[in-house]
Amino acid sequence: MKPRRAYVDLPHGQVHYAECGERGAPAVLLLHQTPRSWAEYREVLPLLGARYRAIAMDTPGFGASDPPAAVPSIEAWAAIAAQLLEALGIARVHVVGHHTGGVIAIELAARYGQRVRSLVLSSTPYTDEPFRRARAGQPPIDAVEASGDGAHLAQLWRKRQGFYPAGRPELLHAFVLDALKVGGDVEAGHRAVASYRMEDRIAVVQQPVLVLRATDDPFAAPHAVHWRQVLPRARFVDIPGGMVPLPDQLPEAFAAAVLPFLDAQA
Repeated sequence: MKPRRAYVDLPHGQVHYAECGERGAPAVLLLHQTPRSWAEYREVLPLLGARYRAIAMDTPGFGASDPPAAVPSIEAWAAIAAQLLEALGIARVHVVGHHTGGVIAIELAARYGQRVRSLVLSSTPYTDEPFRRARAGQPPIDAVEASGDGAHLAQLWRKRQGFYPAGRPELLHAFVLDALKVGGDVEAGHRAVASYRMEDRIAVVQQPVLVLRATDDPFAAPHAVHWRQVLPRARFVDIPGGMVPLPDQLPEAFAAAVLPFLDAQA
């Protein structure tokens, strides 16, 4: 099943998305990490699309979507995701978010609760005050200074290499391609996550939640402790060997964890 790709005109500009599945099936919106694109879910879309209308959008400013008119923020991205659903005629949707996408999913569920049926939070950080303080003192995650000989491309590769599985250069290649497409500041997504006050929003989330933990993701895996505290009724699934690029690293395992949860919400 090959994903269908299209654009929707929204108030800020165009949003690009890809989808698999029947348009009359229950919808699932997939939100990617920074600075990736819908391509993070390229192999997941057909697996979910066998039973759902699976839609992976490019967050504004990433992939082929126009950047937002205002300073990028989790709130602005959630609002645009809701506009996309409205434009596509989707009244209710399951939302799957990975890393940054999971943070956007939280805001989408908190602000537009009537639209969101359930949440899957994959490798999602819990962005409370200690998280914000820690991030404030850290160097940029993906930003590199362009050089005339192209050395910055290798630097971009190396900055992520330790968080990716050995022997899978195609995953790092996909990351670099997406990072080079960013319309604006490649760090904007990371800053938006670092400034988001999730502790003020999480109590509003009443939907069923699945938390996926990629066991070998050193950044996100420790946050499972926080999720167990703030979402005691959530379901938790570990994906052994999963790293930062979980959806495109282990698409079958990812879909195998997500599908039973979505089916249980029917």
